Amino acid sequence: MAIDPELITETRAWFAKASNDLRAAEALTATSPPLFDEALFHCQQAAEKALKGFLTSNGCTFRKTHSLEEIGGQCLAIDPSLRTVIDQAVPLGEYAWKFRYPGGPPQAAPDEVAEALANARGVFEAAVSRLPFDARPWRGDAG
Repeated sequence: MAIDPELITETRAWFAKASNDLRAAEALTATSPPLFDEALFHCQQAAEKALKGFLTSNGCTFRKTHSLEEIGGQCLAIDPSLRTVIDQAVPLGEYAWKFRYPGGPPQAAPDEVAEALANARGVFEAAVSRLPFDARPWRGDAG
C-alpha cells in the first residue's frame, strides 16, 4: 500500500525534530560544566516528537500536549507492542517542566540524565522501527 507523500514528509519532519532534540541532549551533557537540566528537557521533547511522528505516520491526529501518557496511550491503541517503551517514556514527561523554572528542585544528577537519555533514544528507535520504510528519517531522498 502506497503512503501519502505528504504524510511521509510530515512524519520525517517530526523525526528530524526528535533527532535534533536527542543531539541537543547529548551536546548539553558534554559541555563543561554539563547542562543536565536542559538536557532532560530535550530528552522529554525527543520522546514526545518521536511518538507524535509515529502517530502521524499512522494518519492519527493528536491534540497539542506534552503529556507522554496521553500520546503514549494513542500509540498503544495502534501498536500494543510499544507498552515497554511507553512505560519508559512516561516518566520523561516531568522534564517538560521540572527543572525549567527558578525555585524548583536542585540540579539533576548525572545518572538521572543518563537514564533519561537512554529512554529517549529507546523511544525514538522503537518508533522509527515501526515506520514504513519510505517514511524513515534517514532515507537519502528525504526533503
